[in-house]
Amino acid sequence: MSFTLATWNINSVRLREGLVSKLLSEEAPDVLCLQECKSPVDKIPLQAFADLGYPHMVAQGQKGYNGVAILSRLPLEEAGSRDFASLGHARHVAARLPNGVTVHNFYVPAGGDVPDREVNEKFGQKLDYLAEMRDTFHADRPERAILVGDLNIAPREDDVWDHKKLLKVVSHTPVEVEALGAVQDAGGWTDVTRADIPDGKLYSWWSYRAKDWDAADKGRRLDHVWATADIATAASDSRVLRTARGWEKPSDHAPVFARFDL
Repeated sequence: MSFTLATWNINSVRLREGLVSKLLSEEAPDVLCLQECKSPVDKIPLQAFADLGYPHMVAQGQKGYNGVAILSRLPLEEAGSRDFASLGHARHVAARLPNGVTVHNFYVPAGGDVPDREVNEKFGQKLDYLAEMRDTFHADRPERAILVGDLNIAPREDDVWDHKKLLKVVSHTPVEVEALGAVQDAGGWTDVTRADIPDGKLYSWWSYRAKDWDAADKGRRLDHVWATADIATAASDSRVLRTARGWEKPSDHAPVFARFDL
């Protein structure tokens, strides 16, 4: 079974319904994982996506904030969700594909502006969230699983536009990179994107603050596709759809793709 998977922080699925439909129509991934849906589940415009051939969805939502959804051409079996760090946020949902592969869709907290949990509660929440992800995967090591989402950390030096300038900026601080690495190690996860594209600058997010995001190109790779070791070698064709960042009224994130041949 071959399938293509994409992950995208859409920054409001209702506001950007047209962009989701554009992606589904033009790129046709078999599975699309969305983060920051900012919608209760019953308000997600599933019928519009079903009309394009995506009738299956599992999701966790809340009004105006957070929210994760998995849309699919393929039948989905709900595989649970978890409120990591007990924040009361809709930040995780999982689904099982017909071939038995479990897809975890995460929206890790951004962490605020100051990388110090003593003065910034949000940064502490981010670290606690990552710690519980680590402990969960350590206690129950996943198999035949894919983890995707906006993990809100750019771990490598070439995942940011300027490593030295961003060392004290939330999303690239050493403590966050170490915490994400611990999650990866605990689950035996392979970074599929970087396995496919091992060298060079690679970004999936560009700030709205830049007057010309494309020319400035001050990006970060915050969006990830991981796979467990037993299926990681089946992944290929990783790419970031950078052009989507230039669509009309875009998300500040671009979709990240991978194909799996299982």
